[in-house]
Amino acid sequence: MATEQQTQTGDGEDEQPLGLTIASGAVAAAVIVPLLWLVKSALDVGFSDALALVTRPTTVEVFLNSTVLVVLVTAACVALGVPLAYLTVRTDLPFKRFWTIVIALPLVIPSYIGAFAFVSAFGPQGVFQRLLEPFGVESLPEIYGLPGAVLVLTLYTYPYVFITTRAALKSMDTTLIDAARTLNHTRGEAFKRVTIPQIRPAVAAGALLAALYALSDFGTPAIMKFDAFTRVIYVEFGSFGRDTATLLSLQLVAVTLLILTLESQIRGDERTTTGGRSGSVMRLGRWKYPAIGFAALVAAVALVVPLGILLTWFAQGVAETSQSLAFQPEYAFNSVLVAAATAGAATLVGLPVAYLAARHPSRVSSVFERATYVGYAVPGVVLGLALVFFGSSYATPIYQTLYLLVFAYVIRFLPQAVGSLRASFLRVDPALPEAARTLGETPSGAFRHVTLPLVAPGLLGGAALVFLTTMKELPATLLLRPAGFKTLVTHIWTAYAAGYFGQAAVPALILLFVSGLSMLVIITQEGYDVK
Repeated sequence: MATEQQTQTGDGEDEQPLGLTIASGAVAAAVIVPLLWLVKSALDVGFSDALALVTRPTTVEVFLNSTVLVVLVTAACVALGVPLAYLTVRTDLPFKRFWTIVIALPLVIPSYIGAFAFVSAFGPQGVFQRLLEPFGVESLPEIYGLPGAVLVLTLYTYPYVFITTRAALKSMDTTLIDAARTLNHTRGEAFKRVTIPQIRPAVAAGALLAALYALSDFGTPAIMKFDAFTRVIYVEFGSFGRDTATLLSLQLVAVTLLILTLESQIRGDERTTTGGRSGSVMRLGRWKYPAIGFAALVAAVALVVPLGILLTWFAQGVAETSQSLAFQPEYAFNSVLVAAATAGAATLVGLPVAYLAARHPSRVSSVFERATYVGYAVPGVVLGLALVFFGSSYATPIYQTLYLLVFAYVIRFLPQAVGSLRASFLRVDPALPEAARTLGETPSGAFRHVTLPLVAPGLLGGAALVFLTTMKELPATLLLRPAGFKTLVTHIWTAYAAGYFGQAAVPALILLFVSGLSMLVIITQEGYDVK
């Protein structure tokens, strides 16, 4: 590791250590190059052909479908997440600790498992229809299409808004609200003039996460048979519509960048807070039980329905079909193998990027760090498609191997490692490794013996998050896995495609357990307060 010592250049910026700069630049280039290959593939289509494909009615319909889906899901997430956050922070809601945990728990359920369960529960001849048939109910409202996709994505992304808004509410100075009330403002006026401006950046941040998730999610639109970008890209690629898939992928990236731009405008200026001095809380009075019912209804629909369906599948799975689709422990081992390899690789390549950004801040280090976030902003199906094109043309020795699959995962989830490592490096006093240097340690020795032990918790936390999110990744796995290589998510998808829902129970329950661990990691590493 390069020395901690920094010298000043003429423009006032720190001189960049050559070794760290080269290593960080190589990581940034490795992240960007496959996506540039996607652009090249689109340019190869030709302007007239590309224009015809982009403007045809079906392509326009896909764009409108995706736009409507993102808008509805984001609005619904804000409509659920903000009131629930307010109830658990600013009111006298009973058992607030319990409701905080329960309301956040849907985040641990992958949306494709939720969609899978809701189709089984509310689809034609589903569990609930069979239960209601003796009472004369012959059919339920249609679950497929836009309504089902909005419902499922909302239920499993609203916790993003809930968590960010709750954190903002807890950190704001509530005595300001009391002061507004003493000036004869109604509670609604105080909320509008005091609370909303302070929580708006947090709400916008949570809404951004929900919007990006809705736009990039592949499993839910596919299961709900709704023609959003991700589903159509996957279908076109599978039917050899390479040109259409490429152009749709670029449109999807463009929409993602547009959402990021809009979020920065909506968020406005970040506001500092005074540390969350407590004022009076809102007494619910006669609204206490409706508030409890609201929280319980959201949690029950998001948690009880999928868990109940999965346990039903688990009880019926073995008898439902032959052993050809039976779950094998090898699938779990394969998932752990590639997830562990990804976590190790992402942490290793993220070290120089995070260290350079934290210890030698400059325009160059900032560009390299931000470049590593590109893969996280790009939907998994687009990244998978880009690496298919890139691997089949320029990286044939590793095409359809575990090496390319792990490479895709690293690009996708590298920001989780870089972000955690950078925050950890910033918390280390630079004087400590410098003191080790004065005692005769080499720069690398000072890093190993002083800096590394101090950043170990952040390193492990970032690696754990990479491991857990890799376990759940669906589209990149489907597009890039080697022939015959099966994991938990591919087995779930195979069971869904074959119509044998029961065979998905065991891998789905394992994934839920792993996702629950991710919530534990967040609580442990970030100190998330549920009081």
